[in-house]
Amino acid sequence: MTFTIRALQEKDQWEWRALWVQYNAFYGRVGETALPEEVVQTTWQRLLSPEEVMFGVVGETQLGKLVGLLHYVFHRNFIQVADTCYVQDVFTLPECRGQGVARGLFSAVERACSARGVTDLYWHTHSGNAAARALYEQIGTDTNFGVYRRTLT
Repeated sequence: MTFTIRALQEKDQWEWRALWVQYNAFYGRVGETALPEEVVQTTWQRLLSPEEVMFGVVGETQLGKLVGLLHYVFHRNFIQVADTCYVQDVFTLPECRGQGVARGLFSAVERACSARGVTDLYWHTHSGNAAARALYEQIGTDTNFGVYRRTLT
């Protein structure tokens, strides 16, 4: 498969939504637990806003079909002066996995980091996501840190 990696564009909204729904379903956010429309719409607007530090890149076939997405955000941290980059979401259509789309998406983020002087890039995934972990073991280092979350009411 031949594909290109590019920044998310306004024209991508409906194909992005289709990928976003599949990504969220993979993590159990489907049906009654699906993200509310307000969250989806706000995420979309933030990804395209020039005032935000949130960005998206997509993989696109020669025929113009989106086959993957990656969302990332730049932020400050407490252990270095330069900003860091957090990759929050990565998804490739199941039929396109293993063809370099996700690796290409990460390469695009690396270029964006380089352009901003950012040298630290991190992400996490579910421990049972074997397909993602196979790639991540090749392009990153497992830090052995778990992620804990607490919802405040």
